[in-house]
This record gives sequence, C-alpha cells and structure tokens, in this order.
Amino acid sequence: MYLYRSGRRRKTPLITLTTALALISPGNAFKLPWPFPAKRFTGNSLIDAGTMGLSGDNRVVAFGDFNGDQSLDVLSLASDQQTLSVYHWSHEAFSFQNSGSFKHPRRVYNVVPGDFTHSGKLDLLVMSQSVTANQLELTLYPALVGGGFDVNHSMFLPPSTLAQPIPIDIDGDMKIDLLGIDPSASQGPLKIWQNVWNASQVDSALFKIIDAPFHGSQCSLANPHSNAVVDLDGDCLADIFLVCNDEKGGQSYQIWVNNKDDGFNLSQAGLLPPGTQAISFADINRDGTIDMVFPTCAHVSSSTGVGTDCYINIAFNEQLQLCASSTDSGVKKGVRVCRPPEDLCTSDPNFRFNLTDSPDNPAFMRFPLSSLFPLSPSLLVLDTSLKPSLPVPIKLGDANLDGYPDFLIITVSGKRERVPSLVFSVPCEDGIAGCVSNERQKRGWKVATHGADTLEAIKDARGVSFLDMDEDGTLDIMVQRTGDAGQGHVLFIQNNFYYDAFFLKAIVLNGACNNGWCYSLNSSERYHPFGVSYSGASYKYTVLDTTGHRSAAQVGQLPQTSYHSLQTPYSFFGLGRTNNYIENLFVGTTIHSKEHFINMEGVIPNSKVVILPSAKEGEAWKRELFLRPGEWIPWVTVTVIVGTIVLAIIVFVLHLNEKREDELERRRVSHHINFDAL
Repeated sequence: MYLYRSGRRRKTPLITLTTALALISPGNAFKLPWPFPAKRFTGNSLIDAGTMGLSGDNRVVAFGDFNGDQSLDVLSLASDQQTLSVYHWSHEAFSFQNSGSFKHPRRVYNVVPGDFTHSGKLDLLVMSQSVTANQLELTLYPALVGGGFDVNHSMFLPPSTLAQPIPIDIDGDMKIDLLGIDPSASQGPLKIWQNVWNASQVDSALFKIIDAPFHGSQCSLANPHSNAVVDLDGDCLADIFLVCNDEKGGQSYQIWVNNKDDGFNLSQAGLLPPGTQAISFADINRDGTIDMVFPTCAHVSSSTGVGTDCYINIAFNEQLQLCASSTDSGVKKGVRVCRPPEDLCTSDPNFRFNLTDSPDNPAFMRFPLSSLFPLSPSLLVLDTSLKPSLPVPIKLGDANLDGYPDFLIITVSGKRERVPSLVFSVPCEDGIAGCVSNERQKRGWKVATHGADTLEAIKDARGVSFLDMDEDGTLDIMVQRTGDAGQGHVLFIQNNFYYDAFFLKAIVLNGACNNGWCYSLNSSERYHPFGVSYSGASYKYTVLDTTGHRSAAQVGQLPQTSYHSLQTPYSFFGLGRTNNYIENLFVGTTIHSKEHFINMEGVIPNSKVVILPSAKEGEAWKRELFLRPGEWIPWVTVTVIVGTIVLAIIVFVLHLNEKREDELERRRVSHHINFDAL
C-alpha cells in the first residue's frame, strides 16, 4: 500500500493487518501487553467455585452485610450448634474471610441479623434452646462499631414458644419488632415484642411485650411455619402471612392486611392442602402480584426428611392487573378495574388466593415432581442433620434474568442420592412440565441440564440458596452438604451463563442515624448505615421489552427469616431484554405516614439502588444509585479511544487539506490582475 502526495510517488510502507496479527501470534517472541485481567471463570455453564474460604464443618445460617461495605457476608454455625462465625467477603481475594467467632452457651436454633438497636450496624438475634421446656431463649448480641459483637454484654430477652417469632415493624417507626407467642401470656395467643430501645438511657430495655393489634380471630402458630412479612394486597405495604395449626390436625393459613395505625385486619383464611411443606413467595407469572409456591407430599420420612409422591403447587394472587394502555385511568363507572403504570401501589381489598384444586380454578395449579424428574421422584423437604429438623423450602430466584423466578430444589433418587437441581421458568410448549390449558398459565418449568454438570455431581445436598457472589449481577448458588462425600460442607457454584438481559438490585435501609453518618457514642468514628435492611420493604416496577410490550412485577425484601430461610438482605430481580430505562420503580416501606412509598422514574438497569426512607412527614427520601461496570466496559473504553483517535486523524487530515486549499486560493488571488484599475 502506498501514499501519493503533490504528484510525486513516495513509497511509505504501512503495517498491514497481516503484520499486526503476526506480531501478536502465540509463536512470536514479541508479545503485546494485555491490559485486561484474565477471566476468573470461563465457560458458559455452572462452575464449581469451591468452598470460598468456608472450610470445616460450618453451616451457613444467615446472610448480611456485617461490615457495611455493600458486599454480602455470611454467618456460619459449627457442628456443635453453638459456635457462630462471621465471614466477610473480600473482593480482592474473591473469597470469604473469617472475621471472628464466639460460642453461644446453648444450642442455636436460628439467627436473625438485624439492626435492633438502630445503630446502623447489624446485631445478632439468637434463638436457642431454653432450660424451660417448649420455649425459645432469645439473646441479642449488639454490634460493635469497630466490628464484631459485644458478647460480654449480651441482652437476654423475653422468651417465646418454639414457633419462632418473626421480625416486623408493627408501629411504623422502622425499628424491628417481633411477632410470636409469649409462653406466659394469659390473653390471646399472638404477642408483639415492641422495640423500645433508647441508646441514651442506661440499662434500657430492648423489647416490651404488648398485645398484637390484630382485629379478628387469631390462630395458633405452627412449628415449623412459613410465616412471612410481604405485600399481598398490592398497596406496597407489608402484610402478614401466618401458617397455623388446624383443629383437625392439618394446617391452615391467615392473611392479615396492614392498616397502618389501625392495626391489622384478618382478610383471608383457609385450609392448606394435605401434606403442605414450606411455602415460598414470589411473583411467579410476572403480573405485579406476589404468589405462593409450595410442595405437597403424601408421605414424609421423619428420619430422612424425604417426601414421596410430591407435587409442586402454585397459588396465584388474584387482584387488579396492570392496565393494557398507559393512557387508561383504570377506573370504569367509578370502579377501579386495573392499575395504571404510574399508580401501581393501589390496594385491592378484593384480592384472594384460591387453593382449590379444580380445572375450573385457573388461579391454582399443581404438577407432579415426577414430570420434572422421572428418575428422582422424591423431594427433600426436611433437613434432619440438625436437631430440631429444618424445613427445606423451594428457593426462588431469577437465575437467567428473564423476569420470571426459577426454582432450586433437592431431589432424592432410589439410592438416597440428594442432588440439587435448577429448574427454569420457560414458555409453554409440548412436553414442558406445569403447562395447562388455561389463559392464566402461559409458562412451565424445565430442568437445567446443559452446563449443569456441577450440580448433578453433588450427591449429599441438604440445603440450597441463591446469592450474588462478588455483587456482579448474577444469581449464583450455594449448596449446603452433609459432608459424607468428603468434599466439605459448603459449595459455591458460579453462574457463568451469558444472558442477554438486565437486572436490578435494591435495598431499603431502616432510617438509622437519620440516613446520614452514624457516630459512635464513645468515639468520633463514623460510618454509613449500609446493610441494615429490614423485613417488609416492597418493590413494584414496570418495564418495556424490545417489542414495546409493558409488564409489571413485584418483589419483596427479606419476607422470611425463620428456620434458616437464608434470604439475602437485598432484593434481586431480572428485567428481561429491554432497550429502555425502568419506567416506574415503586418502593414501599412500613412507615405509618400518608405516603409510605415513592415512585422512581427512569432507573438505569444493571445497577444497585439504595433507598434511605424518612419517617418524617413531608421529608424527602434519599436515593443512591450504584453502577457496577460489566466485563464489556474495558472493550467499550478501548473502542471509544480508538474511535476518537481515528476521528482525530480524519479531522487532522481534513484540516491539512483545507489549509492547503486556502493557501492555493490565496496565491491565486494574489496573482489576479485587476484590469479595471489599469
């Protein structure tokens, strides 16, 4: 290739593409520097990431951001069921690192991380064995500002019955209260451990037991139960779902609707199907409402925890849908018939769950587990490796970011091999499990087999959970193991599938330190109250897909904390494929003010939103958006730089040409003879 200039032919050799490729070829001794780090995980599959620093016989019992660095940490329990250890996530080491351990004096049944002292740090509420039969001993270990917990000044709280209490904000002050049963109560079974902590008072009590503000016939809580704090009537205000013991020996449920200062009203009650196991909550069909998912098994072995003849059940929440048009007001003849996109937090007092198994009931569906796993038709529903046994619920999370929750379950073969499986929600077609002939259900479920060899190789699973390791925007998997295979008790699996879709993470904080800097009482050390989420926040959003179709979805924040539920403090939801911002993101809290929610417009996908609500009427909420650069950011940077250089060269060449033309024009003008002047 040659350059030509001023009519003279001058040879100027240029580096051709072939020469450039030769310079960077593997066999060439000269190697160009590579500015990007090598990928830690390669391959489009689920990849074995190892124990990630959790060695020994530890069992993960809770998640939380204990050091406020916006990374997910874990709390583990040793095999003695007394030693608790906190592992902080290290981005540089890409593993969990032990930050300290302590031993509780009695056998631990459950641990709930939460900011009970409203200090901006996560405390630990430990539920353990009591010296009194049929009681739970409640102990709080306050967080220390410099890290760790004050094990020398723990707080002994009023006990509860064996039915584990759940955290709830009962009075709208965003302080964590508890709902449970007081073993010494003489009136009414349900009580509230009301948070009355005052840090400025010496020897201040943490809880005061009061009657639950429930208006209706109360039930006796089951043990174990699947009680939840989640919005069920669609007003972005958390309601209460209770699992009760039925008089006939079965189980029933109650739904109590939150009326803020007027307490809770019993909205719905009914019987649960025979053989019902742990209940999970998620927006299964992406219609902007929270549904119920649970297995039922005809027989469950008390020694192995394995259920046989099992079904997967889904109860859809019947309430107001999203309006088809953005211009639709949602009101016809004075009656609200749908929710417009800009008004999603509208209560529907007529919402309901219909658990009747009938072809005439499109709001309830069930399909046999054998339709998904013909060779492993049994389901692990109880983890008997701990005493007392723990329920093993169906774990829900959007692993492929398409906006529809997927399943994590543990199946059991005839050889008693306990294999964890990932089950994707997929559009209905022939041969897909769960597809029925009704207009409501357009999706079914399919077991992930491609790239799932790591899951299939595990034969001793006793628990599974979704989590986002390293906060990279993908839901990874944690498998708890019995250790019988000699490969450790915890295994992390990196979700390395590539999905052409977006995600969003969100967390509502508890308003500690007036949403500003927190200061310790005895020093000038300050810190942000990151990580102190609470049960009861709610998210609703609308998004447009690539075809322009608008859909709504709802996600709850930390709705369940009992019996090692292992739910993350943040909410994670896939957005599917979209070429736009999130139109409306409604964030609801449990604040007892006129407006307990806000509407955020134009939220950027692939980001994390931190909401700091204010309990003061009329005071603006603080919002923070954190963007995590994806793996493609360096390539975009290189493309921009190269494109800028190319454009600069083009502009420079054009400038030189223009300058040369101007010079020629000036010379022509200077040689022009004005004959009229002669």
